[in-house]
Amino acid sequence: MHKKKNESRRRFLHQGAAIAAGFFIVPRHVIGRGFIPPSDQLTKGIIGVGGMGMGHVGYAGTRVVAICDVDRGHLLNAEKKIGGGVKTFHDHRELIAMPGVDIVHIATPPHWHGIMAVEAARAGKDIWCEKPMTRTIGEGRRVVEAVKQYGRMFRLNTWFRFEENFYGMKTPVKPIKKLVQSGLLGWPLTVTVSKHTGFDWKFYWVGRTDLATQAVPEGLDYDRWLGPAPYKPYHPHRVHGTFRGYWDYDGGGLGDMGQHYIDPIQYFLGKDDTSPVLVEVDAEQQHPDACRTFRRITYTYADGCRIILDGEAKDDKVAYIEGPKGKLYNGFRSDIPDMEAKLAAMPDPEPQVTDFLTSVRERKAFALNESNGHRSCTIVNMGKIALQLGRSLRFDPAAQRFIGDDEANRMIDPPMRAPWTI
Repeated sequence: MHKKKNESRRRFLHQGAAIAAGFFIVPRHVIGRGFIPPSDQLTKGIIGVGGMGMGHVGYAGTRVVAICDVDRGHLLNAEKKIGGGVKTFHDHRELIAMPGVDIVHIATPPHWHGIMAVEAARAGKDIWCEKPMTRTIGEGRRVVEAVKQYGRMFRLNTWFRFEENFYGMKTPVKPIKKLVQSGLLGWPLTVTVSKHTGFDWKFYWVGRTDLATQAVPEGLDYDRWLGPAPYKPYHPHRVHGTFRGYWDYDGGGLGDMGQHYIDPIQYFLGKDDTSPVLVEVDAEQQHPDACRTFRRITYTYADGCRIILDGEAKDDKVAYIEGPKGKLYNGFRSDIPDMEAKLAAMPDPEPQVTDFLTSVRERKAFALNESNGHRSCTIVNMGKIALQLGRSLRFDPAAQRFIGDDEANRMIDPPMRAPWTI
């Protein structure tokens, strides 16, 4: 009887009704609901166990059955901590192909996200992917296409659009969304992301330009770590904790933190199905390999709304949101008289599916999925391209192409190092 139950469950999962990755991302939604027997747990495989991959292991209702890493030390440490006969892999493709894996958690550097997400979708797995969703705009489009083609559920691991206090606002995003849609601030709106409104760009994620070639440590498959990225001689600053400082793998502080900040803005501005039409940059000349900081990046939408990423943060009185009728400041303070009382009388935003159990069982898109996640990641990647080129760029949100700039468009789909493709 027990065997029959497990077989039925497996068929259920692989017919597209699996409880997917997002369930274990949000443990506070499930902890305390009681013991879940192993026969009802979801199995998951983690690709990349040197950092965030190990931060999301012990979640109720899930069981890690496979792990993969190109660093033998990471793999051995993770195997020891997880225990329980977990299978270990050096090649991510073997983990993805494993029949006993329901969920693939992609916790690698971003230059691998697109390839692995598409391969997981094709293999019939549901996907949890760390931010940023993809390193390039083109890879993001491929992920959207694959997830839809194979009917998978996708969860991107940045959660501020639907839970927890949103950095310096001291409130979740829902009241901000309610304020924006109420019209009390007017329209169009300017949103300024600055340390004075509770944001930190992690500007220590910059690359080095003095990297002397070093011997690859024993146990690290550096060629596989590079994967689709251009070959560069090994130096420890390129890998593991400091890889974010290099364009080939991420995008500095903008690549690391940008989607955390920008995704909720897309949501409360109602822009989940579009992109800005213009990106302007004010920054020092960027190195072709190593990321640098920026002074200011400004995005403008077709209707005049703007997002300003303020790297210098010189104005300590800047409003987080400013409209023709009012302003919203850090701490959810406003110059609108009786704002909270006025909001209380207005309708709440449309509900979101924030429990991935519900999302997967009813096959309804999760609050932050492949489609809206791709749009907010596109804003990050637009900024990265403008920084690298050192100029303003115009963008067509429908075609997802830059207007009149062939060099910028080549950076939407840069070539991958053989034999890797997406």
